[in-house]
Amino acid sequence: MAPGLPMPVPQAGLPDRVRVYEVGPRDGLQAEAAVLGADVKVELVRRLVAAGLRAVEVTSFVDPARVPQMADAATVLGALERTDGVRHPVLVPNLRGLDDALAAGADEVAVFLSVTESFSRANLGRSRTEATAAAARVVERAGKEGIPVRGYLSMVFGDPWEGPVPVADAVAAARGLRDMGVTSISLGDTIGVATPGHVKALVTALERAGVPADDLALHAHDTYGQALANVYAAIESGVSEFDSSVGGLGGCPFARTATGNLATEDLVWMLHGLGIATGVDLDSLVHTSTWLATHLGRPSPSRVVAALSERN
Repeated sequence: MAPGLPMPVPQAGLPDRVRVYEVGPRDGLQAEAAVLGADVKVELVRRLVAAGLRAVEVTSFVDPARVPQMADAATVLGALERTDGVRHPVLVPNLRGLDDALAAGADEVAVFLSVTESFSRANLGRSRTEATAAAARVVERAGKEGIPVRGYLSMVFGDPWEGPVPVADAVAAARGLRDMGVTSISLGDTIGVATPGHVKALVTALERAGVPADDLALHAHDTYGQALANVYAAIESGVSEFDSSVGGLGGCPFARTATGNLATEDLVWMLHGLGIATGVDLDSLVHTSTWLATHLGRPSPSRVVAALSERN
């Protein structure tokens, strides 16, 4: 065990390995005030892959007027080398976004839906019914192209306008994505209000509805300091993929109460301490976060980055 790294203490009933799905270059940067150049974004992705991350969401093919940080999506995706075993998914909101992504060489995409009506209109500018129909068209077209599709659900646990989200509503939305043909469903705690009991209840309800834990991921935000506790609860419930953002980048530009994503470093620290393999080199990841902080002009909010940076 290297100095400054956690001592692995495996726990009975937990898996030997889980997947870390890195969202910093897309979900993280799109919520930042600073607009980084394409060369910096490409270098960020390369550093993340070098640190051992095998699923790095690169960008989103969205309207640059709404999300100017992603205006260079085609340039960034086109500049990346393809490596066996490394996934570079991109987010697409509609068929036009899918066409642009395919033209740029995308071989995996993600669609995005909200469980609540209020956030669907605030984020996507359309009703849940309209957004679901648009996502279904993307999934159908991608299927014909042989492209796997991940499904994001936001406001799964709570909404800043509508309050707590009933488990039944989240189950219905996830079931709809699964029926479309998405390959995995990411459960988004967009404003960070979930608690471990809520996470377990939702995963149990989803499994009863025919959506197995193996097909789920948890996308946690740490607004109320519950992100790692919620990850642990999800692991105990059989979930084995977790979204996180290098250095805790981002939040949500369309939900003011959403603070940063769960930092990948904090997630990896806990997982490695549990004896759960991720394939990620934590020191390399911390160096990447400190490098990125110089481009963003602010320190990383990750506690692990702060602690390990002080040791180095």
